[in-house]
Amino acid sequence: MDVQVNETLTDNFRGYAKLLRQIKQRVLLAQQRAIYAANEEMLRMYWDIGEMLQQSQETDGWGKKTLQRLAVDLKNDYSEIKGFSVRNMQCMMQFFNEYNQELTMVKDDASSIVQPLVAQFNKPSKPIAKSLISQLDSYNFTLPIKHLDWTHNLILLQQVKDIRARYWYMVQCITSHWNKRYLQDAIRLDHYGKHGALANNFTETLSAPEASNVKSMLKDPYIFDMLTFTDQYNERDVEIGLVKHVEKFLIEMGAGFAFMGRQYHIEVSGDDYYIDILMYNTFLHRYLVIELKDTEFMPEYIGKLNFYCSAVDDILCREGDNRTIGLLLCKTKDRIKAEYALRDIQKPIGISDYELGQALPKDFRGNLPTIEEIEKELEMK
Repeated sequence: MDVQVNETLTDNFRGYAKLLRQIKQRVLLAQQRAIYAANEEMLRMYWDIGEMLQQSQETDGWGKKTLQRLAVDLKNDYSEIKGFSVRNMQCMMQFFNEYNQELTMVKDDASSIVQPLVAQFNKPSKPIAKSLISQLDSYNFTLPIKHLDWTHNLILLQQVKDIRARYWYMVQCITSHWNKRYLQDAIRLDHYGKHGALANNFTETLSAPEASNVKSMLKDPYIFDMLTFTDQYNERDVEIGLVKHVEKFLIEMGAGFAFMGRQYHIEVSGDDYYIDILMYNTFLHRYLVIELKDTEFMPEYIGKLNFYCSAVDDILCREGDNRTIGLLLCKTKDRIKAEYALRDIQKPIGISDYELGQALPKDFRGNLPTIEEIEKELEMK
């Protein structure tokens, strides 16, 4: 009976599907806001507890046994709430000592975070001895702490000491939806230090603001750890793998990129050509032509990419689109050769390395520690 009623209603009301979609979108928005609000309140609670613990320790001079007793009592009183282990309470104290309350509860609009990074972060990083607060005053930016969960904040707190690098990683986590593992790998591989290091001719072929924005969107190297090959492979294998894992591929490429196609067909003077990967960036309003090579960089690769960029500008670009960017992905590159190859090229092109995941040995799983072993190790620290 209910099914018949629903069918009658939807048949008689053409706008029903749209209405249902709007309501669902509003419910989803409310759920997301609730998650964000809960996360911010948890961070505020952790900061407050860190302050209480720090001040009490300074006043009464207690040691680790007090934290152990607190962990037991809090677990007994709040058995449904996790996070009151000795280790986590030590992290709360570090959280309090590292940030003041005003900084922790940043009130800036999150929309400002997703814009391309300012030019100051392209400058080489140097060790900074000043406090975090004075550093932020000097560089005129605030950390978007409340937009990250506790785990991401802890990783950055403990593993990234340079304030500019920490800010950069925070922005990447938010705009590109980095999970915990990806963030840890990015820090280990020094993505921040390598950011903006790709060989390019953007300064010579684009206006200063455009060049800065494009550089902020591209990186060197790209890490395609979703792909592992135990045998020899070629660029077509990599292409197919990236398309198969297109969601992870888009996350690695960064914010605003849309996948347009693999072996994208264009016709020039009656001849057929196929672009390895074509993308479009909605922030920059321009196409990105990607040529993928399974070898080290060779100067002749640039000519073909330059040709494709010209063709896309003429064939695909519409009013409002900016000049097409070319990106050559190679296993490795000699920077001097790359700069020579780009010197007199009129189209904006960047050259970056890419890395694939490492295939695990068959008996690797037997070498992994169990959950119990991991927890025991954490308790000992």
